Amino acid sequence: MFVIETERLILREYEEADLDPLHRIFSDPETMKYYPAPFSLQKTRDWIKRNQERYRKDGFGLWAVCLKETNECIGDCGLVKQMVDDRIEVEIGYHINKQYWSKGYATEAAKACKAYGFNQLGLNKLISIIDPKNAPSIRVAEKIGFTKEKEVFIFGKNHAIYSGVKEG
Repeated sequence: MFVIETERLILREYEEADLDPLHRIFSDPETMKYYPAPFSLQKTRDWIKRNQERYRKDGFGLWAVCLKETNECIGDCGLVKQMVDDRIEVEIGYHINKQYWSKGYATEAAKACKAYGFNQLGLNKLISIIDPKNAPSIRVAEKIGFTKEKEVFIFGKNHAIYSGVKEG
C-alpha cells in the first residue's frame, strides 16, 4: 500500500474504516464553509470511492492523513488532476479535522505531497485551488512556497489559483 511518512504523519490510501472520521470532517459546516454544502454520509462514501479510482487511474489522489502516534485519521491531503483554463493541472488539496487546526498538520502533509509530486512523479508545477476568503488555506499554500497566480471561475464561483514550480 502507498504511504508517505513525515515527522508526525502518515499519508496512505483510503480504507473502509476512514468513512466515519472523514464524514466527521466533511459533514461539519465550519470545515466545509467554502464548499457548496457539507457532505452527506453517501457523498463522503463517494468521495472515498472517487479517490480510490484515482489511485488506480492516475497513480495518486487524496490520501488519508493519520497521526503517527495513534494512527487516527485526522483528514486528507493529496494530489488531484483538475481542469483549469482548458489545461489539466495537478492540485494539492487538504482537509483537516477542525480539532487539529493550527497545529501545522495541513502544512506538513501538503509539503510532503509537494515533494512527492515534484520528486517521485516528476511534475514541474503544482497548484492549489482556494476560495479567496479562505485565509487558513491560503496560509498553508504560502507556507509551502506557493504564490497567487491568478483568479479563475471554477466549481461555480471565483477561486484563487496558488502555484509552485519545481526548482532546479
